[in-house]
Amino acid sequence: MSLNKKRMVREIGRRTRLNNRDVERVIETLVEVWTEELINGGRIELEHFVVIETQLVTRSSKNPFLRRKFRQIKLRTSKRLRERLNEQT
Repeated sequence: MSLNKKRMVREIGRRTRLNNRDVERVIETLVEVWTEELINGGRIELEHFVVIETQLVTRSSKNPFLRRKFRQIKLRTSKRLRERLNEQT
């Protein structure tokens, strides 16, 4: 089962006893802040969970003479998260 935004809002609201409207605003603000940080070349680090950053890559399209640069999202999970995930298997 996938954890979509609606389920996330309900679960966070239930655990924190905040109303769903406030939780949704916090999540939307979080996404905005993270997006701005990545656009500005920064990185997002949630200790013991994940690191998100961008990496400049050059790729060619069908025409090998046309090389295009773009930013690609790079995601690294923490050692602690990897260990916990592997305990479950």
